[in-house]
Parts: sequence; C-alpha cells; structure tokens
Amino acid sequence: MPLPISLADWRAAGSAFTYRGHEIFVRTGGDWSSDQPALVLIHGFPTASWDWAHQWEALCERYRVATLDMIGFGFSDKPRDYDYSIMDQADLFEAWLAKLGVSEAHILAHDYGDTVAQELLARHIDRKASGEAGLRLQSVCFLNGGLFPEQHRATFTQRLLHSPLGPVVSSLMTRKRFEKGLSEVFGPDTQPSSEEVDAFWTLATERGGMPAIGHKLIRYIAERRVNRDRWVGALIESPVPLRVIDGALDPVSGAHMVAHYRLLIPSPDTVLIDDVGHWPQLEAPTRVLDAFLDFQSGMTNA
Repeated sequence: MPLPISLADWRAAGSAFTYRGHEIFVRTGGDWSSDQPALVLIHGFPTASWDWAHQWEALCERYRVATLDMIGFGFSDKPRDYDYSIMDQADLFEAWLAKLGVSEAHILAHDYGDTVAQELLARHIDRKASGEAGLRLQSVCFLNGGLFPEQHRATFTQRLLHSPLGPVVSSLMTRKRFEKGLSEVFGPDTQPSSEEVDAFWTLATERGGMPAIGHKLIRYIAERRVNRDRWVGALIESPVPLRVIDGALDPVSGAHMVAHYRLLIPSPDTVLIDDVGHWPQLEAPTRVLDAFLDFQSGMTNA
C-alpha cells in the first residue's frame, strides 16, 4: 500500500524527551485537551514508531495517542555503552507517560514491544495488589510477538546476533542482508516495497544503530526466558481485556504462537489474519485497524 506519511515527515512531526541523559524521539497525536482515552503504541525490533503510520490518523481521531522510538531504535539515541533491557524500556515508557500526565492507558504493541507491554501489564498487576501508585492499564492488544519464549522461532540472523558471533554479525550488517531478513518474515504476497525497506534500513542504522548495537538489543531473547513466569503469568492473570491480532504466516510468531496462546490463556481473544506475516500493521493495515477498533468497541459495549 502507498505510505501514508514519509519517514521524513514522521520525524519532523516528532519531538524529543530526555531519558537517563539520552534523547528519545517521541510523537503524540489526537486532542490532548479532551477526555479521550490514552493509547500507547509500542513498536518492535528492529524498527521504530513509524511502523504505526498506516493506523496513525484513524487512531488519533479516537484517542490521545502516544508513541516513541525506544532507546537503541529509530531516531532515538543508540549509546554503545548501555545495558539494553525490556525492564529499562518499560521504565522509559512509564517516565514519559508520567511527564505527559497519563495515569491510565490502552496499549497496542508489536513484536519486541509485546514483551515491553507484558512487563507493563505485570507492573499493573503488582500495583493493583499493593495499592501502589503508577501507570494503570485499561487493555492490551498484541500483534505478532514472542509472548511465550518456548514458541518463539528466531530467524537465522537473530540466532547469530544472539550468539558469541553477535558483535561481528552486527558490524557486517548491510542493507541487502537486512532486506533478506525482512523478506523471510513478511508474507509471500505482502512483501515490503523498496521504499519501506529503505525506511526500515534508515531507522535501523540511524546514529550507528544495528551495525554497532544489534547484538546488544537482541538480548531480549534471553530476557524472555529468564522472566517467562512473570510475563506469561501476567497474560494468564490479566485483570484487563487482552486481544492478539496475528499474521498467521509469520515463521517467528505466527499461527503456532496463537495456537499456544489459545491453550494457555483463559477465554482467549484472538484474530488470525491468514495471508500475512510478521508485520500485520504494514501488510494488512486496514484489517489490523478494524480488528483493534472492534476489540475496543467490544469493551465499550460490554
């Protein structure tokens, strides 16, 4: 589909937030003077908030929308000497949302962002039990991601990045290799255009990016294993509505992940899009938007 907004225009519409001494690219949309609900968009690996460009305008008509490029991604700083972690990315979102005055929010997340959302959900559960103040969630919607480490089927490149060869693999990353990796996880009939690949490559390599720190960002795979009980437990115990919208053809976290979700999660709410892969918000943008708004409407009408 034609891109609704260029990467340059997306960047120009953003601003900066300082986190732990580093500059973070942030974007907001919608009417922040209204009482519309807040919606937080959380991107995946190895791209950035621009992944939500197709849904942006429609969501901004209904929500106060907040998104950012996590540290190490997109137009945000990518320090080489930094301990990248899911926990830290969750801290980043909480710090920025507190600055915005957001105490309650819905979440729409993808891939790596799913794991950040799981940690935010776990914190919500902890706070509900303890009475502690902090961000409260109203719902979470997940797109293709490694919700269960036992079901995550890493690509060959991801396995190399996560191996002792990771620093070398990162340093040798080229646009051609990057495009090949993307093509492997998109659906056969919904491959990214050259323009999209160019944008993804720009986001991944801005400020040094993937060639310098890809092997550090990929540590989330090990984090998922270590925190499996906490993050899967948050799904099982969730006090807020959850929905999974998933591209079935994704070899990493496609139909097999949804099947596992349906086995483990009480009253599972899932939407499987049969003919797309790992990036459903780009491969089937209208269907993803419709499925998300249907999820939200169902809560309103319940």
